Amino acid sequence: MNSQFTDIIQLIKKSRSNALRAVNAELIQLYWNIGEYISKKIDQTEWGDSVVVELSLFIRKSEPDIKGFSDKNLWRMKQFYEAYKDSPKLSTQLREISWSHNLAIFSRCKNLDERAFYIKIVREERYSFRELDRQISASLYERKMIGNAKLSTDLREVRDDLSTAFKDDYVFEFLNLPEYHSEKELQHALTEQMKNFILELGKDFLFIGEQYKLQVGKSDFFIDLLFFHRGLQCLVAFELKADRFKPAHLGQLNFYLEALDRDVKKPNENPSIGVLLCKDKDNEVVEYSLSRSLSPTLVAEYKTQLPDKKVLQQKLHELFIDQSNEKS
Repeated sequence: MNSQFTDIIQLIKKSRSNALRAVNAELIQLYWNIGEYISKKIDQTEWGDSVVVELSLFIRKSEPDIKGFSDKNLWRMKQFYEAYKDSPKLSTQLREISWSHNLAIFSRCKNLDERAFYIKIVREERYSFRELDRQISASLYERKMIGNAKLSTDLREVRDDLSTAFKDDYVFEFLNLPEYHSEKELQHALTEQMKNFILELGKDFLFIGEQYKLQVGKSDFFIDLLFFHRGLQCLVAFELKADRFKPAHLGQLNFYLEALDRDVKKPNENPSIGVLLCKDKDNEVVEYSLSRSLSPTLVAEYKTQLPDKKVLQQKLHELFIDQSNEKS
């Protein structure tokens, strides 16, 4: 009987969730319509800036219980409409996220591609406003566009979907680590801040354990951090290096992957993946090191401070120019 009662609870929760989504979509549609109306009136020179102030006062006098229609918010609705009016696909998707999420995206992101990127991850990852705000501050879009994770030959040939699961660099400003720290201090800080760590990795990562023990022959070995990735259906081993990448680091990680696949991986799971997380790396050295690697490994860099967004935007701009020159 209890199981049947539980089914009813699930129906209630599902219905409530659907109702909230419907209300949100209707609210976004209202703001869109108001923004469109104001935009067209101003374009047709029927309205000046002062009319929007008058409109706000009129709404507050006519409907004193209705909140959220100050002249500033009305201008935001106009900007909201104008930002997406020529993008039918995006104008549909943005109705699936909250107004606060939309405000953060269209006010802080500089172009349509960047806005599309954050709308997509909010919908897929179900980021809270705070999580979205942090990812924009951490320049997730710029970092993704500048360079995806450097994959070994085996990964590049077999797993085309890995560029969305892993990053070329990670930002751990929430750890509050000093500039010089040990691998042990890094590992301890990451496990203490596991919620924020998984947010930076991506929500498909499930934490299995730290210093995960592997027994090979008569010897014991320990993986710094072990995860399982739901989307890729495989184990992911993280090895932490609080210094610059060295080719010798890969040998240890490859050994761990072999042990995981032989002794830990379940028959229905895909081959394990290794991530060598270093404080610094030379991309050319990484490329040479991974070019003949047969193990599914990648090398990523971590930072303990938020990156300079302007510097990343400039690098991204230069990258687009280089790509354009190559095509021409």
